[in-house]
Amino acid sequence: MTSIDNLADEIMKGLTEYADLVDTEMKKSVRKTATSVRKEISSNAPKKTGSYAKSWTAKKTKENSHSLEMTVHSKNKYQLAHLLEKGHAKRGGGRVAGTPHIAPAEENGIQLLEKLIEEALS
Repeated sequence: MTSIDNLADEIMKGLTEYADLVDTEMKKSVRKTATSVRKEISSNAPKKTGSYAKSWTAKKTKENSHSLEMTVHSKNKYQLAHLLEKGHAKRGGGRVAGTPHIAPAEENGIQLLEKLIEEALS
C-alpha cells in the first residue's frame, strides 16, 4: 500500500525528471537552431571576397540550469551587417540596394525552433 506522502514524493520525482529532460531537449534545440541560422546567413550573405560570409558565428551568451541563450553575430565584420542588409547611400549620390540575408534566416530560425521544441515535447 502506498501512503499519500510516498505518492506525493513519487509525483515530484517524476515531474523533476520530466523537467530535466525538457531542459536538455530545449538547450539542444536552441544550439541546433543557432547553428542553422549561422549557416543560412553565411550562405546567403553577399560575397565580394567571402570574408563577410565567413565572419558569422553562433556564441553562447548565457546559460543556467534551465535556459540557454545563443547569439548569432558577425565577429569582425559587424559594421557591414546593417549596410548590406538594408542598403546604403553611395558617396557620389544614389543608393546601393540591400541584400536581405539576416531577416530571412531569423524568421526561418524561429520556425525551426518552434518545430524542434514541439517534437521534443511530444
